[in-house]
Amino acid sequence: MSTPHPTAAQDPRTALVVFSGGQDSTVCLAWALSRYARVETIGFDYGQRHRVELDCRQQVRTELTRAFPQWGGRLGEDHMLDLGLLGQISDTALTESRAIEMQANGLPNTFVPGRNLLFLNFAAALAYRRGASVLIGGMCETDYSGYPDCRDNTLKALQVAISLGLDSPMTIETPLMWLTKAQTWQLSQDLGGEALNELIIEHTHTCYLGDRSQRHAWGYGCGTCPACQLRQEGYESFRLPA
Repeated sequence: MSTPHPTAAQDPRTALVVFSGGQDSTVCLAWALSRYARVETIGFDYGQRHRVELDCRQQVRTELTRAFPQWGGRLGEDHMLDLGLLGQISDTALTESRAIEMQANGLPNTFVPGRNLLFLNFAAALAYRRGASVLIGGMCETDYSGYPDCRDNTLKALQVAISLGLDSPMTIETPLMWLTKAQTWQLSQDLGGEALNELIIEHTHTCYLGDRSQRHAWGYGCGTCPACQLRQEGYESFRLPA
């Protein structure tokens, strides 16, 4: 299939994408670049076990610029914030070398309490200073692990609180909120064709264990953690004949 030509941005605002270097945030970045006149990215180092994702961020940005020059013209600065304190107060399988398992409260122990709440509050503070009025994140409550800070109602409430607290409208966009992982692969293809999907497979990182020693049809990862399993199942479903 030929690569779609990214269209001119329809929205003159500046958007700030919460960009981890993973599949979902990369699709969100491409989605933002297809819509907004200027797009910046923000990442967080919170002592995550899979911090190899942070090493992928700049490569993904570089490859997007190379493969899609029109998007590259809209891609602005990247910002990296040190949230090491979050790792210090967390007791999770994402911040410590522990087995991934379900907890008594029904949530997996990969849940980092308050993570997305903090991410978006810090992103909003930076966006305010940078003249951006749109925050974009890859939160989803369709194919997800049950994290309460990924829910649509959580993000809507946070949007209201941030806008009131800054006394300035701040929109939180979550383009993947109601998509399955298969539909996320389809969105990627709709945005940038096979070129974007191949970029995601080769250069992003989503595995909770930070394993980049194994390359699968759907990308790099251990192949067994919940993040890898969701990604694999979504990819295989996306590739099924119509």
